[in-house]
Amino acid sequence: MTSNALERMSMTQAARAIATGACTSEALVRACLARIEEREPMVRAWSALDADGAIAQARALDSGPRRGLLHGVPIGVKDVISTFDFPTQMGSPIYEGFRSRGEASCVAMARNAGAVILGKTVTCEFAGVAPGPTCNPLDFSRTPGGSSSGSAAAVADFMTHLGFATQTGGSILRPASFCGVVGYKPTYGTVNREGLKFAAESLDTIGVIVRAVEDAALAHAVLTGRSELKLERCSHPPRIGLCKTYLWDAKASQETKDCVERAGEAARLAGASVVSFHLPARFSRLTQARETINDVERARALAWEWSHRKDLLSPALCDTIDKGLATPEHIYRDALKFAESARKELDELIADFDCLIAPCVNGEAPVGLHYAGDPSLQGLWTLLRVPSMTIPAGRGPNRMPVGLQIFAPRGADARLFALAAWLQGSAGLIMEPAT
Repeated sequence: MTSNALERMSMTQAARAIATGACTSEALVRACLARIEEREPMVRAWSALDADGAIAQARALDSGPRRGLLHGVPIGVKDVISTFDFPTQMGSPIYEGFRSRGEASCVAMARNAGAVILGKTVTCEFAGVAPGPTCNPLDFSRTPGGSSSGSAAAVADFMTHLGFATQTGGSILRPASFCGVVGYKPTYGTVNREGLKFAAESLDTIGVIVRAVEDAALAHAVLTGRSELKLERCSHPPRIGLCKTYLWDAKASQETKDCVERAGEAARLAGASVVSFHLPARFSRLTQARETINDVERARALAWEWSHRKDLLSPALCDTIDKGLATPEHIYRDALKFAESARKELDELIADFDCLIAPCVNGEAPVGLHYAGDPSLQGLWTLLRVPSMTIPAGRGPNRMPVGLQIFAPRGADARLFALAAWLQGSAGLIMEPAT
């Protein structure tokens, strides 16, 4: 294989190539490092890298026994997730150079499965709204999305095969959509969050940004302690709900509407039963409820920083904390109570569906790096704690990617992978990365 072919493989292909002896971990890591050297000055996806350390990890893996499902595969870690061998700076000058003694559960599990940790990827400040320097690799004038900006850009630009990401509103799916790759947010609570700097603990979910649906399933297997990957397949024509949501008219651009409607029609032509699914009217409170919970919990998660280093917090984050501190406790508790009741109601409403499809983003990635995009189309589902995924399924007027959002009931992550794979295969919703 040529070096160019190595870094462009999916993570699953890379793991298989190493397992079969078609390539070594060192060759794979060197290919990714060469890509980083070429493109990082423009993309700026990484907050910390250690090329020599990555090569040393790869050589050790090549010379030792097989460790697990990710043996020899290079990955990146969003810089709100702790690592013992890299600083965890969280996009904030407050934590410049900070190193933890241990590392997050998800990183340790990936490392135990044989992954090579290339480095830390850029995040918005404390996984919030103040962006870092990362550009969209498909168009340097546009945002890659936030807050998992570095992970999305690095995966889309073939610098690494997986980027750990987190979602509090839409910080996995939005950047994945903007960069034309696959984003997977598990059912809330599936992935252990030890070692994550909380943004809003009722919402925060650790997931991944990758280049293939099968890669997301592989990551899920690793992060749930499995020693083998078993990707379910659809054994029957699926029943799919097409959910435009209450934000369709206010938030979805024409390219997003076209993406969802084309996906529904493609699924129908491929044999699926596709029916319109409408959220109950009271679910329109979800957006405000998520914002209330986000504001209050961010204020509490950053109590030390607010008390001792407020001068180093961005104006945008200060505004959020101010709103959180000003929110009466009964308003916050009411938002939590409403969210839980909506989750239980949704469980019943979608029990007969294999999955739902819905708009993921407002449209193409916005021009400029000062604004990472609107999380509202992802945020309501984050609050509902369902497993969700975006796959690249269309392009906008500027030929930038537009992703489709796919959901399954809580706990049905394996079904989500099967349906996403079916949509890409049988329904033909495949769009290759543009870089």
